Amino acid sequence: MAIKIGLISPAPFEAGLVTKKLAPYTGERPFLFGNLGGKEIAYRSSGIGIANAAHAVTLMAEILKPDLIILFGIGGAYPGSGLAVGDIALADSEIYGDCGVIEPEGFKDMSAIGFPVAKKGRKEFFNEFPLKGILLKKAVKILVVRSGRFVTVCAGTRSKKRARELEKRWNGIVENMEGAAAAHIALLYGIPFLEIRGISNIAGDPPGKWNKELAAEKCQEAVVKLTEAL
Repeated sequence: MAIKIGLISPAPFEAGLVTKKLAPYTGERPFLFGNLGGKEIAYRSSGIGIANAAHAVTLMAEILKPDLIILFGIGGAYPGSGLAVGDIALADSEIYGDCGVIEPEGFKDMSAIGFPVAKKGRKEFFNEFPLKGILLKKAVKILVVRSGRFVTVCAGTRSKKRARELEKRWNGIVENMEGAAAAHIALLYGIPFLEIRGISNIAGDPPGKWNKELAAEKCQEAVVKLTEAL
């Protein structure tokens, strides 16, 4: 089966508006199939975290072989990013933010210890997976939104000190828990990949200051607009 675009969100609530627009659709597992903007679509909720994201992309790559995979959902903006709750951002690279070693003098990333996490041809990838290119430029132009470096962590940041540390280390604008793994697997399969996040909070803020519903709504509006325009 050839599917034009594969859509993945970590949690189902991040995709309710999108799936309602997939008409007609079927709930054949492990995907939801439909049509959006005249294009064949397959959707899957991956679950939270890097293992679930990698699994979802692998399933799409092996079973459906889509022309494009878009990961979307909510994310936290780093304090110096200039992003606010309800804003949208696109990843121009994805980074494993806490993959490396912690030595007495501090954190060292995978390049510092000489272990790539992926290889594609002769190129080695350590913590970062670049996503810059014609596809990203087109998406930025369609959505008129910021793009920048996204940081994927296993432990979400609710400490302002930790948020500033990660922001400075990676020059990141958005934190999430899935993107680097999805970009990693998409790269290995040679499938074009985009990541869109709606900002639900500023990294380091307590949950009481979050607005997940607004972030998910704005992100889905962007996904629909982008999918229809591509």
